[in-house]
Amino acid sequence: MPHQGLLDPQGKAVHQGLNKIGLSQVNDVRIGKKIVLQVEASNETEALKIGEESCQKVLVNAVMETAEITVKELI
Repeated sequence: MPHQGLLDPQGKAVHQGLNKIGLSQVNDVRIGKKIVLQVEASNETEALKIGEESCQKVLVNAVMETAEITVKELI
C-alpha cells in the first residue's frame, strides 16, 4: 500500500466516483497491490522471513509503500 502520508491518485479518483454515485458514507479510499507468493518452508517463521526478504529486496519500494505479510498454510 502507499504510505499513509503520500498522495494516492487512484484512491482519490475512486473516492470521488463513489461520492458521485451517492456513497458519501465512504470517507477515504487507498488502493494498493496484492502479491501472493507460494513458498516452501518448514514453519511459519521461515515463511514470514522469506516473505519479508522478498519484499525488502524486490517487491516493495520502501520509499513509497508499506507491506503487510500474512502466512496461510496450504493443506
